[in-house]
Amino acid sequence: MKIEALRQQYHQQLCQEIIRVYRKQNESGYPNFADGSSKSSVAIASEIFKQLGCPENSERLSGQTVGGRFEIITNAFLQEAFQLLQHLRPGRWSYDTTQTDISSYYQYEHLAYLAEVVTEDRVLATALGGDYIVKPDIIIGRYPVTEDELNPDKQHPLVTRIAELTPLRDKNQTEQKLLLHASISCKWTIRSDRSQNTRTEALNLIRNRKGPLPHIVAVTAEPLPTRLATLALGTGDMDCVYHIALPELQEALVRVDNPDQLEMLEMMVSGRRLRDIADLPFDLAI
Repeated sequence: MKIEALRQQYHQQLCQEIIRVYRKQNESGYPNFADGSSKSSVAIASEIFKQLGCPENSERLSGQTVGGRFEIITNAFLQEAFQLLQHLRPGRWSYDTTQTDISSYYQYEHLAYLAEVVTEDRVLATALGGDYIVKPDIIIGRYPVTEDELNPDKQHPLVTRIAELTPLRDKNQTEQKLLLHASISCKWTIRSDRSQNTRTEALNLIRNRKGPLPHIVAVTAEPLPTRLATLALGTGDMDCVYHIALPELQEALVRVDNPDQLEMLEMMVSGRRLRDIADLPFDLAI
């Protein structure tokens, strides 16, 4: 299947499982990724809704239900799309949406010991808090390579008695730990508190690692560029923010004739801070 078809399938699943049209009394409806109190948000989201071809479904969904389904559907898309790019980024990969904490992965396994010590020491608990244990919405891990994978030609092995510290070799680990390849935060919509939480998680991933830094990204359906900017602008926290339907968002802004929001969007795109969901599998192959 082509990645274009996977993207279309991704949108169809979002329409079926998550996107709903909410109505206030005596008012027209608006998609549930819009802020009903913002005319701009409602107008932009409604145009995206039309382009995606979603059916009108007024079933009420809790925020927890929406968030959980968003993670599962996004994870499925990434898994299928990334699999198509195996020729660009070979390896054995693991995909998880069960809120597994990062101490289960090689670069962060030392945090498990730290958490154990902190629970027994109130002074340390007060000083450190508990924010260093991150539980990403979606985790992509890579399995270490076996000696058979590393040396397929037994007569002429690539490596034998050197490179005995790298975690990429399975034999170098006493207890096998996957390498954390990507930490993906899923935010159906963006509010200031949610963007701050995502940035905090990203900074903890950066500061607490022992080894290579994983990809740190966020995926969202937020329709307002000014709110996207609270997460996307700046450098150092995350690799990039990915929108579920960036071309559709760009077209929606043209249709509603909102030049200020369009200018903000173009600044994030040209500044390499915002991309489409279809770009993410390719960026994970870097």
